[in-house]
Amino acid sequence: MLNKNDTKYYNLDSVLLYDPSISPDPTQTDLVVVPFVDHHANLFNFNRTFNAHLHKQAESCGYTKFFNKYLTFPPPGPIPPPPNNTALECRIFNEVFDAISHLNPCFDIYQIATTCPLLWDVLGYPGSLPYLPAGASVYFNRTEVQKAINAPVQIWEECSSHVLDIDTSPPSGLSVLPRVIDRAKRTIIVHGTLDMVLIGNGTLLGIQNMTWGGKQGFQKAPASDLYVPYHYDYSLSTLAGEGIMGVTHTERKLTWVDLWLSGHMVPQYAPSAAYRQVEFMLGRVKSLSEVSSFTTQYHPWNDLPANNASVIGRGAQEMTTF
Repeated sequence: MLNKNDTKYYNLDSVLLYDPSISPDPTQTDLVVVPFVDHHANLFNFNRTFNAHLHKQAESCGYTKFFNKYLTFPPPGPIPPPPNNTALECRIFNEVFDAISHLNPCFDIYQIATTCPLLWDVLGYPGSLPYLPAGASVYFNRTEVQKAINAPVQIWEECSSHVLDIDTSPPSGLSVLPRVIDRAKRTIIVHGTLDMVLIGNGTLLGIQNMTWGGKQGFQKAPASDLYVPYHYDYSLSTLAGEGIMGVTHTERKLTWVDLWLSGHMVPQYAPSAAYRQVEFMLGRVKSLSEVSSFTTQYHPWNDLPANNASVIGRGAQEMTTF
């Protein structure tokens, strides 16, 4: 789109990516899964023996040393491929998934805080297990719906196998993404902290290996508050969070967001945060740390001093909710 140089049909301004895969697969799975488990220890209630085994494997496979050396700000230099990424005993990610699935049989790899009973979605997926209760149907798989939207009448899945399986291009972080960042006004990468399909630290490692704007990686560690404006919730069916909801950081036109309490599908799990990110992508707000109302809805709590807004607002919200 950028190379077309056609402002009528391809006038790309800014880019927003949710839980993307920009690094080689081992970097976003086996290499970072043990720190992920440690960070969410209350959701991965492994016994001491298995937990020690995971750390021993990460150490012997070279993952711990690699993680500590290269996930630094600024980066120490070009980041090599992860060590031992073909060794069977270093497939730690699969071990973690198998183990937690015994402890929590309803474990959702897309949102790790999910517990039993097994949930279902009108779109049928995603989740660790495809599940439809008796009598339910996937909305876009219904023949009358497909006919109504002039879609082919066929089996439909939100996430289908054998799509792009023949794609042999390198990860975007090692190829096209740095050039896109340089040419776009803003590029925003958001990761939900409860997503295990694509772990945020794997993407951060990819960012630290990218060169854009004349430098490699972020020079400072992400530390700024992600502020989501206080707003009016008009229906219990559309409740969405507000206040400080994560960590953000911007350097050289690239913005990173670590979004708390969100799984893989950010607009589903954190719609208000996603809405704010769209506002930022469109240039309606200066940063994701800006304390202000949504540009489409004013709320007086956003005018409170920044240090008091989340505390006072949260208490008032609880009173109005109950």
